[in-house]
Amino acid sequence: MELKQLKSIHFTGIKGVGMTSLALCAQDLGKKVTGSDIKEVFPTDQILKKRQLKWKTGFSPNHLPRKCDLVIYTGAHGGITNPEVVAAKQKNIPVLNYGQALAIFASNKKVLASAGVGGKSTTSAMLATILDSAGLKPSFAVGVGNISNLHTPARFSKASPYFVIETDEYVADPQADLTPKFHYLKPHMAILTNIEHDHPDVYPSLEKIYQAFKKFLQPIPQAGAIIANLDNLNLQQFIKSLNQPVITYGFSAQADWHITKTHTADKKQFFSLKHKDIHWPNIILNAPGNYNVLNATAAMIVAYKLGVAPAKIQAGIKKFTGTKRRFEYIDTVKGIELYDDYAHHPIQIKALLQAAKDWLPGKRIIAIFQSHTYSRTKVLLNDFARSFHHAHQVVINHIFSSAREKDNLGVSAQTLTEAIKKHNSQTFCCPTKKDTIKHLLDYTQKGDAIFTIGAGNNWLWHKDILAALKKRKIR
Repeated sequence: MELKQLKSIHFTGIKGVGMTSLALCAQDLGKKVTGSDIKEVFPTDQILKKRQLKWKTGFSPNHLPRKCDLVIYTGAHGGITNPEVVAAKQKNIPVLNYGQALAIFASNKKVLASAGVGGKSTTSAMLATILDSAGLKPSFAVGVGNISNLHTPARFSKASPYFVIETDEYVADPQADLTPKFHYLKPHMAILTNIEHDHPDVYPSLEKIYQAFKKFLQPIPQAGAIIANLDNLNLQQFIKSLNQPVITYGFSAQADWHITKTHTADKKQFFSLKHKDIHWPNIILNAPGNYNVLNATAAMIVAYKLGVAPAKIQAGIKKFTGTKRRFEYIDTVKGIELYDDYAHHPIQIKALLQAAKDWLPGKRIIAIFQSHTYSRTKVLLNDFARSFHHAHQVVINHIFSSAREKDNLGVSAQTLTEAIKKHNSQTFCCPTKKDTIKHLLDYTQKGDAIFTIGAGNNWLWHKDILAALKKRKIR
């Protein structure tokens, strides 16, 4: 399929973060973009409205435009069984899932891919920022609501040979296409931020995930590179099985790119890198946590491999100011700060709360967590239980189930609360928004920092949380 021949593209499930990024790329190419999605507010609503990309509410064959050259659909909302997708096939309109479509958009580019359980979105956003700052104006598609300093989560540039892509191992369509999404890509370079057992509904073991990643990396040419985080224990094992050369990075002294120093001051991180005879001291990063130092290092290595001058690389990473739903500052009411983060895997939660402790010294950290999917909660229950050490209080919301899950597998918010309470006694079960706000009114005080955490929908409660705290008398 040739993109240049397409004039009108319809996106079924346009508000998903990956789908929005692809829709923005289509718009940059001059395509007429239409879409549909559910009524629920998404992190992408704001950027879609800013770009004047309208969508129909719900899914109906009537939502397909009269002249339509392609329908792109997400694996959610029924996947290939979605009524719009079914109607398109009946009308002989070409249909592609997101993974297939992204590969076509990237087919004539050098793909710079970032994959892993955590950090792939931020690392991609950092790399796009560095390359953009250096004047390379890359294409990029990152699965976030927005990249603050670039003012968009995606862009398609006809002139640039590079396409920065966040990608992952989840299947393209649970209904009909069990191909891991990143298998559709042919990466020129790939960053591996970490490998952990995730998506247990698809991958019964870590070994199966290793196999998926190995196949993802096969197309990388000799001129390309694999950049791997040596601090991740699973990646240490995984890269031993690769026949391709690997560039490693990390706090480990054995890493090819060694992070030698780091400290935080005035909501900035300063770190130093050493690689052979190269020494980059006092790099400035406007993002919290050791995990972001690792993300930044990976992005900087790719830029260096592409020939970007060190001074431009360091200037570029300094410009990065974050993405939506990643340690995102929301507001402050009566001395209480509210933040939001997408962390939904135990390793991400642990890293986030450590970063919050370092970034916000002296503040009590109140973690409001909504676990995503019953299957992940059940399989990783013991890991979740140990992930909240740095929170002064933990508030557990109802589990946000996936549409593909029909069974709660015997786990609930109360199950998760009891597991965490064994390691953090200040853990409370507040399944609903009403329960959560009542708890915050009873227990929070001036100087606290509240974090809504997870891949569910508790981030939609911010307005009501702030309003309730604003009405409360100062403690």
